[in-house]
This record gives sequence, structure tokens and C-alpha cells, in this order.
Amino acid sequence: MRVFVTGATGFIGFALSQELMGAGHQVIGLARSEAGAASLTAIGAQAHRGDLADLESLRSGTATADAVIHCAFNHDFSKFAANCEEDRRAIETLGEALEGSDRPLIVTAGVGGLAPGRLATEEDLPMTVPHLPRVSEQTASVLAGRGLRTSVIRLPQVHDTKKQGLVSYLIAIAREKGVSAYVGDGRNRWCAVHRFDAARLYRLALENQPTGIARYHAVGEEGVPIKDIAEIIGRGLNVPVTSILPEQAMQHFGFLGAFAGFDMPASSALTQQRLGWRPAGPGLIADLEAMQF
Repeated sequence: MRVFVTGATGFIGFALSQELMGAGHQVIGLARSEAGAASLTAIGAQAHRGDLADLESLRSGTATADAVIHCAFNHDFSKFAANCEEDRRAIETLGEALEGSDRPLIVTAGVGGLAPGRLATEEDLPMTVPHLPRVSEQTASVLAGRGLRTSVIRLPQVHDTKKQGLVSYLIAIAREKGVSAYVGDGRNRWCAVHRFDAARLYRLALENQPTGIARYHAVGEEGVPIKDIAEIIGRGLNVPVTSILPEQAMQHFGFLGAFAGFDMPASSALTQQRLGWRPAGPGLIADLEAMQF
């Protein structure tokens, strides 16, 4: 298939582009810059210049594709609400361009906030809450209701030895403040997956696209305790590791304070059963131990 991939030059999207091409698919990758376009061309993909704000570039990229995978998202959390609105418009535009055809759309969402304090499953539906304004999955569900073949990939902390999702921000904060902190007893958990495992799941979802909507969890580890993560960061940076009170979280972590004390474990049992996906990459702690702080 010819697959239009937004975010194709990003952390997950570039691994996905390589995964798709390795399986015999053609990739049309959205690229914001000449450097990004060159990186795609170097691996044999077709670069398509544009970005999420350029809705015409999304329409023209979709027009030449057999399927669309939406990986792009602006992670500048200083304007998170605006970025979520940009994401919503982009998904709606992709859906409009696909409407009336049998071409599938895969949208990226997250597992955070699905079922705080218990193990989230693929059958849990997303909640809309003020401090979590991202509505990627809700927008995809509306498109599915209009007849589009739609899948949602819910991501946890996606990692390798260079980046680790929200954990990368924990590292930056610990480096800046000279202390690696966790909230309360630190027993709250974040689920995780290696980025190559996540890329493989997108491909399997593409190749096994059902009618209607499907929801998948790209979860390799159901829950890694935050205290364990903080201790690895502390050793890597050679800084003290300490607990802070929940009411101190926003002051210490900034925007990340809304997530730092969340217990967000999730299962991928149904995903593995439905797609035959088996995560095989290193775990989050192993990648943190191997990284160069």
C-alpha cells in the first residue's frame, strides 16, 4: 500500500516509516523542513512538504495514498490546548479527504487518563476532562460513525536509549533542579513500550484493518513504578532522589505536575490477541540504564 504518514520524521513516525517499507509498503511522509524531507528520501520514502497547520498539504498527501497513519503531534506543552485543537482539525481534514472511500485511517492517542488507578484495557473509552484537552480518539470515533475505517493506537511512554516520552521531561527537570523527585510513595505506575515495538503495532493494525473502529494498546510493560524511574534518573545524573507531597507537584514539575502522581497502568492483552503483536524490545528501565545522561 501507499501510506501517507504524518509525523514521518519524528521519534515514532520515522521508525514506523522504516517498518512499513521493510514490509513492502510505500511511504509518503509529511515533512516540515528540507532536512526532514532529506531524511525520508535517504531511506527511500517519498517526502511530502507540509505540516499540521497546512490543511491543504494534508488533503493533497491523502489524495495519493491508499491509507493514512496520523502520528504527528506538537509536544510544546506551553501551548498544549492550542496543539490539541490543531490536532483535532488535522484529523477532521484527513477524515474528510478519506470519506466516501474504503481507505483506512489510523490515529494516535494515549492511554493516560483512561482508567486512573486501575489497569486500563482497550475496551475503556476516553474521558474528556479540562486538563487533558487532547481529543484525538474522540475525533476519530466521530469519523468512524460516518463510515470511515478507523483504528486508534493508544501510546504509553515510548522509549529507546535517547527518548522516553514524559520520562524525558522528568530527566530535564531533575537536571535543572538538582533532585530527582517522585510524588508520595512513588508507587503510581506508567506503562511503556519500545518505539520499534510501537512501530510494528501500527503496521499490523494497518494490515488488519476492520470495518468500523478498532482500539489498540501499544503497551509492552503494564506499569513501571515512578519511584523506580526516579531512582534510575537520580543515579544517572548523580543527584538526590526524594519524595514530594502531591500539593507540591505543580510547583516542582510544572505542566508535568498534572501527570506525575497519576497511576496509569494499562494492558495490551486484547491487542496481542487480536493482532498477534508481541512486544520484544528492551524495557523502560533497561533503556534508562543504557542511556548516556
